[in-house]
Amino acid sequence: MTNFFEKWKTELFDFLKISKKPIDEALLYSVESTRFVVLDTETTGFDYDNDRMLCIGAITLQNGIISISESFEMYIHQEHYDKKSVQIHGILRDLVMSKPSELEVLQQFLIFLGDSIIIAHHTIFDITMINRALERNGLPLLTNKTLDTAFLYKKTLIRSNLLEYKDHYALDDLADKFDISKKDRHTAMGDAYITAIAFLKIVKKLKEKKTKGEFLLKDLYHF
Repeated sequence: MTNFFEKWKTELFDFLKISKKPIDEALLYSVESTRFVVLDTETTGFDYDNDRMLCIGAITLQNGIISISESFEMYIHQEHYDKKSVQIHGILRDLVMSKPSELEVLQQFLIFLGDSIIIAHHTIFDITMINRALERNGLPLLTNKTLDTAFLYKKTLIRSNLLEYKDHYALDDLADKFDISKKDRHTAMGDAYITAIAFLKIVKKLKEKKTKGEFLLKDLYHF
C-alpha cells in the first residue's frame, strides 16, 4: 500500500509539473523590441449597443520609434449617424456613406494588428467597440494584450498629500503634461499619435522609477 501511494504521489507531481501554466515568455521581452499598435476609434457615441465606429486609426510603435509609414486609418460606411457627435470628431455624413463596409475595415485592421500589443487611452472603450463590431460580423474577438495610457500615467505620479489627484485623466491632460501638440485632437489618427507620444514619455518616467534590473514588458503590467 505504501508503494502504491508513493507511486501515486510521484505520478501526480510529474503531472502537475507538466500541466503547470508556463510563464508568459512574451512579457520577458524588452519594451523596445516589442511591436505595439497604438489605436483610437471615432464613434457615433458612447453606447456599446447602439453606437457604431466611424473610423479606426492606428499606428505602429517599436524600438522607441513611432512609424508613420506603418499606420492604419480607415473610415467605415455607416447608416447610423449622430449629428451631435460631429461637433467632436468632425466627420461629416457624406464622408462615411461611400466608404468600405464595417466587415471590410475590420478584416484589414486585423491583418495590420496581428499579434501586437494594443495601446490606447481608456482602452476598454475602444476594445469593446471593436469587439462588438467583430461580433456583429461573425469574426473572432480580439485576444491581444492591451495597455492603457490612462492607467500607466497614474503610475508615474509621485504620491504626496500636497498634490491633488484625479480619478480620471483625459488624453488632453497627458498632452498638456507632456507638452504634446493637440492640433489633430479628436481624429482617430491624431489621438492615436498623441497617445503614442504619451506612451513613450510614460515609459521613460517608469524606467527612471525602477531602481535595478532591465526594464521589461512585464514591468508595464506589474509596476
